[in-house]
Amino acid sequence: MKVVILAGGLGTRLMEETEARPKPMVEIGGKPIIWHIMKMYENYGFNEFVICLGYKGQMLKEYFINYFLYNSDVTLQLENGNIKVHLSNTESFIVTLVDTGLNTNTAGRIKRIQKYVENETFMLTYSDGVSDINLNELLEFHKKKGRLATLTTVQLPGRFGSIEMNTSGDVLHFNEKPDGDGVWINGGFFVLEPGIFEYLNSNMDDIQWEKKPLVEIAENNQLSAYKHKGFWKCMDALRDRVELENLWSSGNAPWKTW
Repeated sequence: MKVVILAGGLGTRLMEETEARPKPMVEIGGKPIIWHIMKMYENYGFNEFVICLGYKGQMLKEYFINYFLYNSDVTLQLENGNIKVHLSNTESFIVTLVDTGLNTNTAGRIKRIQKYVENETFMLTYSDGVSDINLNELLEFHKKKGRLATLTTVQLPGRFGSIEMNTSGDVLHFNEKPDGDGVWINGGFFVLEPGIFEYLNSNMDDIQWEKKPLVEIAENNQLSAYKHKGFWKCMDALRDRVELENLWSSGNAPWKTW
């Protein structure tokens, strides 16, 4: 089963990092975040990837084209360009890199990779979110529900403390940073049937996947939600990258399931 990764956005809210490189190439623990995501999938046996390129896509191409050499011991014979590989420590990734346009929105990017996933069930996720999600359980949930699409829902932890008080201003209870407000949000990690492309049959270049196609799929009772109650983190801003880096360097990265 192929895994499609949306990796073409500008990453404007992480401009400190993305002026020089695309967001998927921002590193956590010396490895691009897209590598961490791919390792998560590989751990469950999903090693075929279709990556939707856009902003600075050539950097992702160069990274994967040279990946084997980057992770090998080599001897170079400079006079004729011969390369001898002594030891390789690379992953079993099979990667298809697709230029889906610089300014194309997410629905348009998905439409442009249809021929690469063919007429098969496939997975889809964003290139900036990591999790300890059990992907086999997600897939089984999708099969059991029997709908065109399944998304993973997550709850964000509360950012601020809550205070319960009476009318006189006496504090009855103080809770520092509650677990969440009960709202479930889209965390990515989709499982999709090829029938979803019927919702992408017009010009989708300016359409966001979540704003129109996914809404229509839900309205037709073809969308299921898998509730993930474990770790999930989106690298949306610099503070998120710092948090992920600290988790990795401490040896306590929950998404490192491999």
